Amino acid sequence: SDWLDLSTGINPDGYPVPLIDPSCWQRLPEDDDGLEAAAAAYYGNDRLLALPGSQAAIQALPGLFLPAAVACVSPIYEEHPLAWQRAGHRLRRVPTLQRALAASTPNILLCNPSNPTAVTQARNAVLDAADQLKRSGGWLVVDEAFADAEPENSLVSLAGGIDAPNLIVLRSLGKFFGLAGARVGFLFGDAEKLKHLREMIGPWAVSHPSRAVATAALADFAWHATARTKLLASSQRLADLLAPLGVVGRTALFCTVRTPLVASHFEYFARRAILTRSFDHYGLLRFGLPGNEAEWQRLATAVHERKVP
Repeated sequence: SDWLDLSTGINPDGYPVPLIDPSCWQRLPEDDDGLEAAAAAYYGNDRLLALPGSQAAIQALPGLFLPAAVACVSPIYEEHPLAWQRAGHRLRRVPTLQRALAASTPNILLCNPSNPTAVTQARNAVLDAADQLKRSGGWLVVDEAFADAEPENSLVSLAGGIDAPNLIVLRSLGKFFGLAGARVGFLFGDAEKLKHLREMIGPWAVSHPSRAVATAALADFAWHATARTKLLASSQRLADLLAPLGVVGRTALFCTVRTPLVASHFEYFARRAILTRSFDHYGLLRFGLPGNEAEWQRLATAVHERKVP
């Protein structure tokens, strides 16, 4: 109870969940309850499949492709390469999207914004990559788990459409909406791939209460606008606060410090009961957003008192 947990990129001021109709606990979920319509309106794309969290897609998606080489723009959320490797694919880790294209692999995996580096690829660059892969029959899989706060960089509306039929996009309600416990995510893309994935995960994949909460959250456009403004301001505050520790990259939901002192910094904060997320191999230390002013001041004091070796 004494820990300040900054190890996740979850919105600490998440969507205020309304009262849930008691019937949600007594009846199986139905596909015409409004969730898919709300998701299509929010994301701008009705070529979608609702899932019990985007993790379900991460684990199942590699099985929809014949084993081949896949380029992972790294660092990357490690569940992606792990799942593709388990499905018999050959991994190639590359540092940039340009290097991934030069590797001439049939498929490319990308997190945009990147988790954990906080790097965001320009929308046109990602769309161009999908177009290049399309010419050779390849696929581009983009995890946009942290894209909600800056939707202008997202390609979700194009996934599986005429302009990007080979683009597959994953989205989640866990980060921006702060609804990680609801376990709701979506896959957008090719109709045939969605059909096969639906068959793989079976019926009633997302619980009735989770569908009800997700529908309300996706339809609340006023809350979206307020949350975006607040998150962008908070991430800038966090980046400024962390500047003494090293070079800081940021998304709206987390900031990442690039420094050779990752292990030392991690231990220092942990001894003060502040939990961060370290990526020692890449020299990265990730900080989520504090949830209230007392937490902000606690982190600020810790950073101020940090004596760099």
